[in-house]
Amino acid sequence: MRVPLSWLREYVDLPPTETGRDVQAKLVAVGLEVETVEQIGAGLKGPLVVGKVLTIEELEGFKKPIRFCTVDVGSANGTGEPQEIVCGARNFAVGDKVVVVLPGAVLPGDFAIAARKTYGKTSHGMICSTDELGMGDDGTHGIIVLPPEHEVGTDAIELLELVDEVLDIAVTPDRGYCLSMRGVARETAIAYGLPLRDPALLDVPAPNAYGHPVKISDPIGCDRFTARTVVGLQPEARSPIWMQRRLQKAGMRPISLAVDVTNYVMLELGQPLHAYDRTRIDGPIGVRRAEQGEKLTTLDGTVRVLDAADLVITDNRGPIGLAGVMGGANTEIADASEDAHTTEVVIEAAHFDAISIARTARRHKLASEASKRFERGVDPQAAAAAAQRTVDLLVLLAGGTAEAGVTEVSAPSGPRTITMAADHPDKVAGVAYGRETVVRRLQEVGCDVYGQDELLVTAPSWRPDLNEPNDLAEEVIRLEGYENLPSTLPTPPSGRGLTDRQRLHRRVGRALAGAGYVEALNYPFTGEAVLDQLGLEADDARRRTVKLVNPLSDEEPSLRTTLLPGLLGALRRNDGRGSHDLALFETGLVFRPTGQETKPVRLPVDRRPSDEEIATLDAALPRQPRRAAVVLAGAREQAGWWGKGRPADWADSVEAARTIAREAGVDLTVRADQHAPWHPGRCAALYVTVNGEETLFGHAGELHPRVIKELHLPERTCAMEVELDVLEQAVDGALRAPRISTFPVATQDVALVVGQDVPAADVERALREGAGELLESLRLFDVFTGEQIGEGRKSLAYALRFRATDRTLTVDEASAARDAAVALAAERTGAVLRGA
Repeated sequence: MRVPLSWLREYVDLPPTETGRDVQAKLVAVGLEVETVEQIGAGLKGPLVVGKVLTIEELEGFKKPIRFCTVDVGSANGTGEPQEIVCGARNFAVGDKVVVVLPGAVLPGDFAIAARKTYGKTSHGMICSTDELGMGDDGTHGIIVLPPEHEVGTDAIELLELVDEVLDIAVTPDRGYCLSMRGVARETAIAYGLPLRDPALLDVPAPNAYGHPVKISDPIGCDRFTARTVVGLQPEARSPIWMQRRLQKAGMRPISLAVDVTNYVMLELGQPLHAYDRTRIDGPIGVRRAEQGEKLTTLDGTVRVLDAADLVITDNRGPIGLAGVMGGANTEIADASEDAHTTEVVIEAAHFDAISIARTARRHKLASEASKRFERGVDPQAAAAAAQRTVDLLVLLAGGTAEAGVTEVSAPSGPRTITMAADHPDKVAGVAYGRETVVRRLQEVGCDVYGQDELLVTAPSWRPDLNEPNDLAEEVIRLEGYENLPSTLPTPPSGRGLTDRQRLHRRVGRALAGAGYVEALNYPFTGEAVLDQLGLEADDARRRTVKLVNPLSDEEPSLRTTLLPGLLGALRRNDGRGSHDLALFETGLVFRPTGQETKPVRLPVDRRPSDEEIATLDAALPRQPRRAAVVLAGAREQAGWWGKGRPADWADSVEAARTIAREAGVDLTVRADQHAPWHPGRCAALYVTVNGEETLFGHAGELHPRVIKELHLPERTCAMEVELDVLEQAVDGALRAPRISTFPVATQDVALVVGQDVPAADVERALREGAGELLESLRLFDVFTGEQIGEGRKSLAYALRFRATDRTLTVDEASAARDAAVALAAERTGAVLRGA
């Protein structure tokens, strides 16, 4: 909500010295989010005056039309002689009143005006447009043409209200009343302790039977409808400058007098209105739910297919407006430039159900100023006053006549009363306010308060958010000042800290960061399209997703079942922005429904749910394992004076899994596998031992070329994804620090020849088991294939390090351990020593 300070002063007598920044501070103190204070006309310096065009000479021989004008500016130029000005605009004629800026003036943007020679003539100033004066869009995109009644030489800075301050307020959903000058003025008056001149306090005639007929078929969707009629509007009447400027400062474009008046009253009182051309209405105005498939052309020219849940305004022909959102084109007010002028209007001021309007606006993707207000809550009691204010302005500005008929259809409703202990705000805030302060603050926001220790509070009609004692306590606390609440840090009980699970998750994140990975946090949403791009089979468990009822994006309506789509999307974005050497990781929850989930129950809010109710709610949730994933592309080791560097490959993704396993003190087993979206020949299945059985931990490797192409990823992109919950189950007690021996190490190298299809992991496992307790570490340092080995064979070279904790090993002991390791490898994998 954009609030011009000059307009705000009309309702609250602010001190003359108060600036927009001062008002901003006061409003922020009472809980409003004032984002900025815009200084309109900052740096503007005159002379800027009203002029009258005397002559226009068309200059020939130029690429675009140019006019040489003489303009009467009175005595503003010091001579009284006509001012000679060159102008390229075409929307004015001889005799028109225009805005002229004279040499010596400075326009917004530090644009100094001086006499200059152009197009063979000397131009002494400018004839101004709205853009040049920073006024905003007026729809003409040309020179400002003023009404003829303004005298030549009048100061245009004051006339056009070019210097002002505008507060831009971010109105939260519970403060819908602040989407109006009336609401912001009320908050300002409270903040300053000043009286409010309420613009809704008008003399409104009582309803009678002579007004335009209205029939409401859905009193829940529309509980109040006021209709007034004004006839005899002058077609040539224009919105006055003061009204146009207030609309522009508030962020709206002037259109025509009737439309501008309804917009002005909406901004003033917060009540959306609509004006219908009475000659285009056929019969009574009705309010009902749409029929499925009905069509309506709205004011934006779009044909909309209506839903049965949409609330519509109708006449005998069918829908003429989408209630609370936008009117229909078939009853649109005719502009003065059209042949058929509108001289009779029916004014609608209604109150619609907030939820219904919000759903309709989202269903049709049609957010409007009206829907924005209705879905946040509009004062139902303001409809009659808003209609009266609109009638008064049309009579005053357009020479119209208000018909005596007043239609008001309303559903019976009583006031909202709340019972609250007088000391309830004290208990909520931890501050002793006292009954007097509580009552005074509640009365300031418009509540009626009765009672002593037990208060009976009647909420005002413009505050639909006040429904329970805590709402009232919040009003007292914010008006007394959040900054006055004491800050007391809770004292945590001793002996408690992070759980083992939390420590493990943090260690995993630190380990990956230490290995050169950058953490990327992604939204937990996904869609079918990316699952197709990953090449997942139709029966893949990752395709069973939990769909959201109200997703943020129609393209991603489900909760993720894998971390890879988000990480790969982050990698693609960074690669597209020039960062080609990437290593990203993420830890987070995925959502894997089992099909056994039950229907959730609605928990009570007036008491703590029982353990059984909480268990029932938990049973309705999908399984939510925590996972870790990495993606790599580009160089893993940079080239430099130290060497050529190397690109990231599948082995780096496996090593990332080993890094995670080491943090938990768990041994990792790696086997070849085929699993989407990885390359079938470069995919590793990762296993850990849980309760004596090998359990799948995750997968790592290079992505399938088809997946890389579908997702527009760099070539040879690699990825790894593991389940941390499985890793946690594999942890055998507390993580023990390694014992460091002071005795020397004995190193033995072996080269074993095995079949090409024998996994190196199987050979390594046999060597570890055969070597026994003396083996400290084992490392594969070479893989060789060639004619010397034989077709279908490969040589695996390992470095074995032996060490004892209590003595120096002899050569015989180390050799015996090596021979035992080779023997077991030979027995299990058919390995033979190379050269034997």
